Amino acid sequence: MSAHRIFGVILRYLYLTRRSWDRIFDLFYWPVIDLLLWGLTAYFIAQFAPNSRVLLIIVSGVVLWLIIWRGQNDIGISLLEDLWNKNMINLFVSPLTFAEWIVSFLILGTVKIFISFPFAALIAYILYRINIFSYGLYLFPFAVLLLFTGWWVGFFVNGLILRFGTKIQVIAWSLVMVIAPFSAVYYPLSILPVWVQKIALILPTTYVFEGARQVISTGILDLNKIYISFLLSVFYLALSIIFLKRSFKKTLDKGLVKLF
Repeated sequence: MSAHRIFGVILRYLYLTRRSWDRIFDLFYWPVIDLLLWGLTAYFIAQFAPNSRVLLIIVSGVVLWLIIWRGQNDIGISLLEDLWNKNMINLFVSPLTFAEWIVSFLILGTVKIFISFPFAALIAYILYRINIFSYGLYLFPFAVLLLFTGWWVGFFVNGLILRFGTKIQVIAWSLVMVIAPFSAVYYPLSILPVWVQKIALILPTTYVFEGARQVISTGILDLNKIYISFLLSVFYLALSIIFLKRSFKKTLDKGLVKLF
């Protein structure tokens, strides 16, 4: 892989972001809206249970979920922008390879997370005095595992878009929300119906949010949750990349022109 080609693709998207108010707005708008909506709801519930940690659980869940959403959204929207602008042909008549294209998405999404996540953490502290960094060193594996989930969902979405075109582009915003109810973001896994729990246990996100609540409640973490989440994340990430690569090859066989 060529570092300068990867850097060139990243630079292109960063220039687009810098010169577009709607892209800049998107980095900060949704974190604020989610924190206001869910935070105020949790604050209201906490009035009836003043000794509970419901506010901390829900607000930290919102901030951690941002990592998944941001990672998936940036991968999906980056592809869609190239399709909307009919730029895919321009990209791949250059020496840019599939692997370089993928890596540029990963780096770009990570850069935006480094912008959005501290901002959301700051807003959570200003509004509710919730310090997301109270997780300590546990925050790092949580963030990495959630980022992996954002990546594999994003690659799966891109594979579907490459196969079926922009007529299904709505999944770039909505598909990641399908896993949210099964991930036990704001509530314990035990309250879900048994059949839902079986689905939840095959998602790496469930183990992260269950682990986060365990840290809040006891101050310690069962490392088995981290190991299981990591193995599931790597497995899904590998499958999603294979699916994306096959979708891309199928698109090349038909011709990029027909993708639009």
